[in-house]
Amino acid sequence: MRDVIKASDAPKAIGPYSLGIRIGNLVYTAGQAAVDPATGRLIEGDIKAQTEQTMKNLEAILRAASTSLRHAVKTTVYLHNIADFAAMNEVYARWIDPEKPPVRTTVGGLDLPLGALVEIEVVADASAGG
Repeated sequence: MRDVIKASDAPKAIGPYSLGIRIGNLVYTAGQAAVDPATGRLIEGDIKAQTEQTMKNLEAILRAASTSLRHAVKTTVYLHNIADFAAMNEVYARWIDPEKPPVRTTVGGLDLPLGALVEIEVVADASAGG
């Protein structure tokens, strides 16, 4: 059974896709960027500010699915500039379980939607709750 995740405190989808899907105990998020949920616009700021907002958006989606970034099992990070890796990683590390970090793939040198500096998608385990 496939359940669509709706999160009122996350940005609305900007296309024909779901913010998240739950299948069994796994939650898959769409890629999220640093969009302010209140305005629907990309926030201004450097890679750290954009990563922080991106993680807040992901957390809102996962919370709506009764899990959190602490239960992430796989993430994919897309960077406009791979030189931003260390700064992104500094913020990212505060949001995930340091004892059991998820597997991760990072890709750089991309033109991202809305001119974002970072986009992140997550697969999380929802069996333990948030």
